[in-house]
Amino acid sequence: MGALKIVLTIIFILVCIALVVLVLMQEGKSAGLGAISGAAESYWGKNKGRSMEGLLVKLTKILAVSFMLIAVILNLGIF
Repeated sequence: MGALKIVLTIIFILVCIALVVLVLMQEGKSAGLGAISGAAESYWGKNKGRSMEGLLVKLTKILAVSFMLIAVILNLGIF
């Protein structure tokens, strides 16, 4: 069981690093002065789910859930 805990810890560290990188790659919610003039309703604003930003948001959600699950598993103390 010790080997499984080591593998989970390594995966946990990799997920942590990937989560930090993904959060830093994302743009802020307010896009500067473009948000004031209504530029958020452009083509990229409407199709955000299909863009690179939408992919980053989806990956961030997946990594956040896996972060929480691995953290709970590691802290249960069954290994």
